[in-house]
Amino acid sequence: MRILGIETSCDETGVALYDSERGLLAHALHSQVELHAEYGGVVPELASRDHIQNTLPLIRRVLSAAACRTDEIDGVAYAAGPGLIGALLVGAAIARSLAYAWNVPAVGVHHMEAHLLAPLLEPDSPEFPFVALLVSGGHTLLVQVLGVGQYQVLGESLDDAAGEAFDKVAKLLGLGYPGGPALERLAVAGEAGRFHFPRPMTDRPGLDFSFSGLKTHALTTLRSAGDDTQTRADLAHAFQEAVVDTLALKCERALRETGLSRLVVSGGVSANQRLRQRFSQLGKKLHASVFYPRLEFCTDNGAMIAYAGYARLAAGRHAQSDLAFGVHARWPLDAI
Repeated sequence: MRILGIETSCDETGVALYDSERGLLAHALHSQVELHAEYGGVVPELASRDHIQNTLPLIRRVLSAAACRTDEIDGVAYAAGPGLIGALLVGAAIARSLAYAWNVPAVGVHHMEAHLLAPLLEPDSPEFPFVALLVSGGHTLLVQVLGVGQYQVLGESLDDAAGEAFDKVAKLLGLGYPGGPALERLAVAGEAGRFHFPRPMTDRPGLDFSFSGLKTHALTTLRSAGDDTQTRADLAHAFQEAVVDTLALKCERALRETGLSRLVVSGGVSANQRLRQRFSQLGKKLHASVFYPRLEFCTDNGAMIAYAGYARLAAGRHAQSDLAFGVHARWPLDAI
């Protein structure tokens, strides 16, 4: 089975072709970072227009790279949410139209389900069941995964997602867009011990998260400590340690409560190297295996959409061959 995947949920246009026997055949990605950098964040209308310009050229590039004819495609998958409505509609309209023209089924994929399944693209992939930490600019979720489509949300952020907190604190520190990677680079020069940030909601039962208070703590600390280069680096280091520790503590709690020994960490923040160091320590402590997507698939991409679409179609779920479609700005993972 060959599935074409299209990702247009936010500020990256991704296209990929997945083959159930040969694996990932080709993929391509267009980033809108430069487009949105001057605004300090994603402008939805500009994102939608950019997806319109780039989706079809990327599809042609991927099919050419894979030496695949359109009559060899067995299905089209697209990100149906959550995300920016206008951006999602671009991918959905193109995917539905192509599927209708090629007389193959189409499947709308949950964006976070695709992140959750992304490590299954790797040679060393996790077996079900496992606990998944989905951590990105828009979401922070802990999920117990029994199989494709069998998800129980164990905890989620009650306010800012972890990646969103990274971006907001980066902006306070005068860093560029995207803020998360910039803050990570600055934190390398920071000294441990000068500042201490709280580990939110770790002193009580439960697996929910809260990161908005860390942003406020960063602001008050910066105002009181002064605004020089070393202070900003020390603050970035302390903030990053607080976020990583909080995520690790909640994951440890989730693994102990579920009795599982496999942990998947996906989403843009999973590319953070300090997070990976901390989770390596956690895996050794609990004798658990930790799995990630490859770095290029941590952020939004077409490969994860193609694979999730394949998994859905192989299970006979959510396949449509007509032109009807819908997208979702908000879409709880356990509601699919």
